[in-house]
Amino acid sequence: MSDGHMSAHAPAAGRTRVGRPLLSLALASMMDEVHAHSGAVYLLADNAPVLEMAVMAGLPRAFAAPWERVGLSAPIPVAEAVRERRLVWVGGEEEMARRYPRISVVLPYPFALAAVPVATESTEYGAVFVTWPGSHPPELSDRERDHLTAACDRLALRLERAAEDSIPLHAEPDLLAAATVGGVSGVAGTLGTVEAARMVARLPYGLCSLDLHGRVGFANPAATELMGVPVSELLGSHLWGAVPWLNDPAYEDRYRAALLSQHTTSFVALRPPGDWLSFRLYPSTTGLSVRISRARAVAEMNRAGPQPGDAPSRLVTISQVLSLAGALTEAVSVQDVVQLVADEIAPAVGSQALVVLGSRAGRLHVLGHRGYPDPHLVERFDGLPLLAQTPGAHVLTSGVPAFFDSQEELERLYPARHETPDGFASWAYLPLIASGRPVGTCVLAYAEPHPFPADERAVLTSLGGLIAQALERAVLYDVKHQLAHGLQEALLPHSLPLLPGIEAAARYLPATQGMDIGGDFYDLVPTQGLAAAVIGDVQGHNVTAAGLMGQIRTAVRAYTTVGQEPEEVMRSTNRLLIDLGSDLFASCLYLRLDPGRRRAVMARAGHPPPLLRRPDGRVRVLDLAGGPLLGIDGSATYPTTEVDLAPGSVLVLYTDGLIESPGVDIEDALAALGRRLAEVGDRPLDELADELVRHSAATQERIDDIALLLLRARPES
Repeated sequence: MSDGHMSAHAPAAGRTRVGRPLLSLALASMMDEVHAHSGAVYLLADNAPVLEMAVMAGLPRAFAAPWERVGLSAPIPVAEAVRERRLVWVGGEEEMARRYPRISVVLPYPFALAAVPVATESTEYGAVFVTWPGSHPPELSDRERDHLTAACDRLALRLERAAEDSIPLHAEPDLLAAATVGGVSGVAGTLGTVEAARMVARLPYGLCSLDLHGRVGFANPAATELMGVPVSELLGSHLWGAVPWLNDPAYEDRYRAALLSQHTTSFVALRPPGDWLSFRLYPSTTGLSVRISRARAVAEMNRAGPQPGDAPSRLVTISQVLSLAGALTEAVSVQDVVQLVADEIAPAVGSQALVVLGSRAGRLHVLGHRGYPDPHLVERFDGLPLLAQTPGAHVLTSGVPAFFDSQEELERLYPARHETPDGFASWAYLPLIASGRPVGTCVLAYAEPHPFPADERAVLTSLGGLIAQALERAVLYDVKHQLAHGLQEALLPHSLPLLPGIEAAARYLPATQGMDIGGDFYDLVPTQGLAAAVIGDVQGHNVTAAGLMGQIRTAVRAYTTVGQEPEEVMRSTNRLLIDLGSDLFASCLYLRLDPGRRRAVMARAGHPPPLLRRPDGRVRVLDLAGGPLLGIDGSATYPTTEVDLAPGSVLVLYTDGLIESPGVDIEDALAALGRRLAEVGDRPLDELADELVRHSAATQERIDDIALLLLRARPES
C-alpha cells in the first residue's frame, strides 16, 4: 500500500504467493458473465499515478501494447474510470473515434468497450476493461452493467484483504486459447477427428487455422498449393511471415480487425506473377479459420487489398502521425502552422484545400487558407460569431468533429451554404481544442465526394488535436512577438533629426533566434551648434532589459541637454544605473560631434570600438580609451578621446550583434566589416547601412539584436 493505493503488479521471485490466480479467475468470470471476448485488469503502481496491465485475456497483449502502462491523467477509458470512479462505456467505433481518438488511430475496428474502476470506498486499486464484438448493441444493458460493477467490487474487496494480510499477488499468465500446432498427420485422437482431417484434405479450396497470435496451426494441401509454400514452413509461423507476398501490414491489419471485431473479414492478394487469391477470415474467441480460393471478380474484391499501381492510401499511418507531430512541434508562428498543415497534413489525408480559423472574442477569424480558387469566398467567414449557424462555429462550440461526404448532406444541415458554394464536394471540420480550451477550427475540403470511414475519422480527429496544440503555441508566440517588438520600436527613435554638417542613418534588426525583446539602443540628440550620438546594449533579452534600455536612453538625452561633457554624461548614467538597483549591466559609446571644428569627442564603457572611414577610403578601428560597463562600479571614470572628423568621413557605431556569430572570430568579423566599409563607403548613407547589415555573417542567423548608427561629416559647400 502506498499513498492510498496498492501495487498489485507482478512481484519479484520469492514473494508469498496467493493461493489461486486471483486476477485471471476474476477476469475470466467477468467476461463469461457478460459474454465479452477480451479484457484486461490494470493495477495502480507503487508511488506513481500509473496504471499497469496485470493480466489480459482473449487477445494477444500486443493489441494493447501502447497502453500497458498509462498515466491516471491519460485520455483513455481505464484511466477515466479510476479518476471519476464510474463505469465508462464506449458503444462502438464512431463513439471511440469521437471520444478517444488516440485509441481509434491504433485500433480502428468495430468493437464496444466498458471500463470499470476496481475500488473500495477508501482506496482505488485499478480498473478492468472488457470488449465485445462490433455486433454488440450500442447501449450497455442493465444486466451487463450490474454484473461488471459487482464483479469489480468483489475483486476490490479481495485486493483489500490481500493488502491487509500483506500478501502480494504472484505473476499470472495472460488468458489465451491454446493453439494446436500440427498438420493433418499431427492430428491425434478419435476416428471422427481423423476423418474430419481427411475430408478437409479433399476440398478443392484452401483452409488453414490461425491461433490468436496469427500463427498457423493447420493447413490443408490445397492451401499450401495455392500459396506455394510447403506445410512445414507454414506450421507454427505467422501467415504473413511465412508467405513473402503476404508480408504487408495491410494483411496483418485484416487479421487484427477480424479478431477484435469478431466480424468476418476478407482481402484479395496478388501471388506473383499474376494470380489473385481471395482470403476470407472467420474469427472466434479461440482463433481464426481462413478460406483461400482463386479470386474470380478481382475488380470488385480488390477493394479489400492493395493492387500494384494503386494510388497510395490517403489514411495516415501511425508513423506518419508521429512524423507530423514532430514537424508541428517545430512550427513557431501561426503562419508556420498553416503552411505545415497545407504542405504535409492536407496532402497526407487527400485534401485539396484547407482553412484554419482562430477563435477570439467570441468570433471566428481566418488565420490562413490554401487551395481555394476564390480567396474572397473564404474571407467572408472572417468575423463570424461563434453562435452563427455554420459548421465551423458549431464544431468548435460543441467540440465534436463533423464530416460531410457530399454537398447535399452539408447543405441539408446548414442551408446557408447554398449562398456560398466553394466548389468542393466533401469536407471535414475539425475542432481545435488545446488544454481543454477551443482555439479554432480546421476545415479540410475535398474536390470529389469522399466517404469518411471510422478509422479515417479517428486519424483526422487525432491530427486536429496535434494542430490545436501547435496553433495554441503559435498564437501565444505571435502575441508575445508583436508585444516585444512593439515595445522595442516604441523605445527607439522613430526618426533621426536633421543636423547641420552631419548626415545620419540607423538600422535595428531583432534576433532571429528566440523572440525575447533585446536591450540594444541608439539615439541622436541635437544641441546648440553641436550634436550628441549614443549607442549601447543592455545585458539580457527580456522586458526588464528593454525597460532599462529606455531609462538609459532617456538619462543620456537629459544629461546631454543640460550640457554635461561626454565623460560626465557617462559617469552620471553609470551612477543612475547603480542607484536603480538593477542586476543588469550595459555597454555604451557616447560621442559629442562638433562639425564646425571637424572633430568628435568620444567616451566608451565596455562597448565595441567604432570604425572610421576617412575621405580617401582608408578605414581604421578607433581604439578608444574607456571604462568598465555601466552599472558595475559607482566610482568608475570614463576618459575621452578626440578624433578628427574631416568632411566625407564616416563613423560606424554598432552593437556586438553585428560582428558576433558562432564559429566566427570577432577580429576576423571586424576586419571583414572594415573591408566592406572601405569598398562601399562612398555610397549614400542609407544604401551603405543596408549593405553593411546585409553582408555581415552575423545577420544571417542572428543570436543577438543588431543596432547600427552611421554618421557622415558633410563636405563643405
